Amino acid sequence: MPETDAIQLGVNVDHVAAIRQARLTAYPDPIAAAEAALRGGADSITVHLREDRRHIQERDVEKLLATLAAPLNLELAVTEEMLAFAERARPAYCCLVPERREELTTEGGLEVSGQIGRIKQAVVRLQTAGCKVSLFIDADAGQIAAAARSGADMIEIHTGAYAEARTEAEREREFARIRDGVARGGDLGLQVNAGHGLHYDNTRDVAALPGVAELNIGHAIVARAVFTGLEEAVKEMRRLLREAGRG
Repeated sequence: MPETDAIQLGVNVDHVAAIRQARLTAYPDPIAAAEAALRGGADSITVHLREDRRHIQERDVEKLLATLAAPLNLELAVTEEMLAFAERARPAYCCLVPERREELTTEGGLEVSGQIGRIKQAVVRLQTAGCKVSLFIDADAGQIAAAARSGADMIEIHTGAYAEARTEAEREREFARIRDGVARGGDLGLQVNAGHGLHYDNTRDVAALPGVAELNIGHAIVARAVFTGLEEAVKEMRRLLREAGRG
């Protein structure tokens, strides 16, 4: 996630691990998937170690940290178990996310303003362990301001509502929220990333926003890889970023 004029692409390989865990086999291997993603042009790899271990396991994180020739971004809930694991593992980046057992995927941004003390403590712990910390939040002025107060290094704006918009008017409204949130985060000195629900038909506009430092994309790339292979699927996404003028 280095700061640069060119937008960075983080590839999430959780869904590769989800296929493996569906049959409790040794394959497909998320570490091999991460290596293919890097060959395709990914700048970093993202994994989410969930409380229920539905896809990524601790051993995956450990192997990635031992072998990966790129930064690892570990998504985790703000719980003692996950914070303690991250302190031991010490990935380059940690992204604090909300988590509920019954959800299929992360359904919204982290509530920062209502638990600022707890978030500050988590941020300090992870930074002390040598990790840069991101908060996965909605494009809400109050949450962005709270993220800045928490001492986090960066934010990742939740783009799910934009990605799931059913009408053009709704899509434009959600895009405007993202655009304003990116500008607000930058004004507060935060690095601003974005992700969730982005795919090959809706990424270009978000990528073109000059204040977005990184996009994190997983499901769409892994789904495309079923037909093209993972390396080519990442290359296709990288081409979209170039077309947006940020590749």
